[in-house]
Amino acid sequence: MGKGGASIPDEEWDRFLREAEAGDAGAPKEPSARARMVAGRLPKDGSRPEGWRSHPPARRRRGKGWYAVGLLVAAGLLVVALDPGRVAGWFGGGDGGSEPLAAESNRPSGPPAEVAAQRPTIKEPFRGSPAARWGDGAAGIHLPAARATGWMSKKQVSKALERTQEFLSAASLDRGVLRGEYPRKAVELINPQQPDVQDYLKTAFDRPSRANDPLMLFSRFEKSKVRPAGDVVKTRGRITFREGKRGALEVTADVTYVYPVVRAAAGSDDVARVIVRRETVLSWDDPAKVAIDPGTFSLISYRADTTNGGCNTHTGYFTPEFRAERAATGRGDGREVDPYDRSTSMDARMREAKEGECGTATRS
Repeated sequence: MGKGGASIPDEEWDRFLREAEAGDAGAPKEPSARARMVAGRLPKDGSRPEGWRSHPPARRRRGKGWYAVGLLVAAGLLVVALDPGRVAGWFGGGDGGSEPLAAESNRPSGPPAEVAAQRPTIKEPFRGSPAARWGDGAAGIHLPAARATGWMSKKQVSKALERTQEFLSAASLDRGVLRGEYPRKAVELINPQQPDVQDYLKTAFDRPSRANDPLMLFSRFEKSKVRPAGDVVKTRGRITFREGKRGALEVTADVTYVYPVVRAAAGSDDVARVIVRRETVLSWDDPAKVAIDPGTFSLISYRADTTNGGCNTHTGYFTPEFRAERAATGRGDGREVDPYDRSTSMDARMREAKEGECGTATRS
């Protein structure tokens, strides 16, 4: 069993464990995530991934919202959402009467249809948002049918996909983590034999910064400032897979999360929504070829595009703005972006974004 999870049953795992115990001198080495990302999307100078999704403090913002961009594997977008309205639960309810959407098995051809502008309420925190028809929690993340891929059998692929979904839930849906706790369960699923990744994780929580931002992988709010509005996080997205390097199972998760929150003060009823789209690419490696703890995966890349989570603030927590605060600030200085539009790939969105920019969200 690897840290925090059961190993994927297979003779390959058994053989790996036997060799590890015996101290096999020919044990494979795991390329660092930095090296793996260099081969994919990262700079070739070997630098650690920077905070692609940054959350700059409010700049001249008015009207519907703003966003900010960081850099690297994906200059992340940060947007302050449109005038949410009063509310108070944490991830709750839908827009009554609307039929839920079918799972997103493929990239949509266009953005969601316009929804009548309505302020969310404590009972309906997703009111006036396309997310009202999205899935609740992990139910909104489409899992594809498994098939034998690379070094893994169909059964192993199925297990790896399930554990990938477990990671997404532990990183972005766990109630304790959302309230600012350390994401232990999620971190334990990451290969501990990637020293640069482990160093990044430790630094990100101890000394969060633009270069080491925990919000690239995890969703966290400072409980002394905000609290959830309801019990549901709305999600929409999908998991895909293919054969990667060295016969590994390479899995990509592209998911948008919608978090309704209110101020922590008792009686607060002004609901703001934080919208986060994350793309995480991970590798379930063959232990005969790569140094990895059974039951864990190696990170290849990760990036995020955030609406109303802060603009160039690096506290390790999302810092949403509420109606009164947005009224005092102006419109962002960047392009307009629909945070619910999943028809554009993360690659395309990141190419269009500019570092340090606070743009305007067309809706919240």
